[in-house]
Amino acid sequence: MSKSEYQDIINLPHHQSANRPHMSLHDRAAQFAPFAALRGYDDEINETARLTDRQIELNDEQIAFINQQLNMISESIKSTPKARITYFVPDEKKEGGKYITIEADVRRIDEVQKQIILVTGESIEISKLSSIEKL
Repeated sequence: MSKSEYQDIINLPHHQSANRPHMSLHDRAAQFAPFAALRGYDDEINETARLTDRQIELNDEQIAFINQQLNMISESIKSTPKARITYFVPDEKKEGGKYITIEADVRRIDEVQKQIILVTGESIEISKLSSIEKL
């Protein structure tokens, strides 16, 4: 094929149908968009790849320190003490979870339900504590 074979049509205007409306660029691009045959598959792959931690079992020394801090907080509960709390939050979708550290004001310690009740109304199970420190 040589360039001269198309010389007669190379400078002609682009053909536009008189019967059909011109397709927008957006609609033209949609024709070439990838097809997701397995809807949700990418989400499942990402969920499987997401890492979780397992809850660490505390030794006797760590438990004693947490109990000491809880007693200190209990003794000053009337002044709404502030504490730095690290605790385990189980994952809703798979085994394991993650550790969260917050600084919060403690409203009370519920020894019956074994929970720390914060001023915000949130509660943290004492069994999920990794560490707690009165600030």
